[in-house]
Amino acid sequence: MKKMQFTILKRIWRASFGKFVCVTLFLWLAIAAISLFWTPYSLLKTNGYEVWQKPSFAHLLGTDGTGADMLSWLMAGSRVELVIVVCTVMISALIGTVLLSIMISQYKIIRATSVMAVDALISVPTVLIALMLAVPFGTNVLVIVIACGFGYGFNLARIVRPSAKLVLQSDYVNSAISQGASRRYVLLRHVLPNITPVALVQLSLSAGTVILAESGLTYLGVGVPSGVPSWGRVLATSVTLIHVNPLAVLWPGLIVTIVVVALNLLGDVLRKVLDPCAKSMNKVGAK
Repeated sequence: MKKMQFTILKRIWRASFGKFVCVTLFLWLAIAAISLFWTPYSLLKTNGYEVWQKPSFAHLLGTDGTGADMLSWLMAGSRVELVIVVCTVMISALIGTVLLSIMISQYKIIRATSVMAVDALISVPTVLIALMLAVPFGTNVLVIVIACGFGYGFNLARIVRPSAKLVLQSDYVNSAISQGASRRYVLLRHVLPNITPVALVQLSLSAGTVILAESGLTYLGVGVPSGVPSWGRVLATSVTLIHVNPLAVLWPGLIVTIVVVALNLLGDVLRKVLDPCAKSMNKVGAK
């Protein structure tokens, strides 16, 4: 297993844009870890005499409207962003798996009803879900995680369903069922392992979308609350006074762009790297 994981990582590194993806994600994780223990300035430190300062030796990326160090807020925001992405992806994977198990049920009426329900729920915008959740929960990180988790979970189930149906129609699955294998066993032993490559690609694309959703929802006032560092919060705070200091918008916007591009390219890289593995898994299963 360890040898296979090392081989996959090696293929990702050697793939087109693989080095850019690996370096970007490594720096994100490293900065998030470092920000737990150290930032150039305390996030609570403000100075009314240093409002909207341009980059200097004292403040490498300048300051915001309260005189707080921009670099410190972006470093701290990296860990908040990482938590949001990881939690959302986990919820999406869980919801997608549960829905998939219902959508490939052995009962036709359950399959048809669940497919129609998922198709209807996919059409509901994530922003609308977040706005509805903001009523009982208020401005909260939980709103972003739940709204995006459900929205991307529906989409994940719909995308991986065709692959799951192909697995269920394979000879080795029919053989397992004829020998008395339960539906649960088939799902865990055959379906999920074979759709993992497709699911990972979709989840990596969803991870990039989460960052964009966080920035947009925070700008609308239903995302990360004031005082909590995140890239979207820094961007939302700076964009209102872009005419005063355009560089204050440049830094968070640039970081969001680079990380989102890296996560999207990760999806393409995983598709190229995992396809051979998926084919070999199918051959092994067929035997």
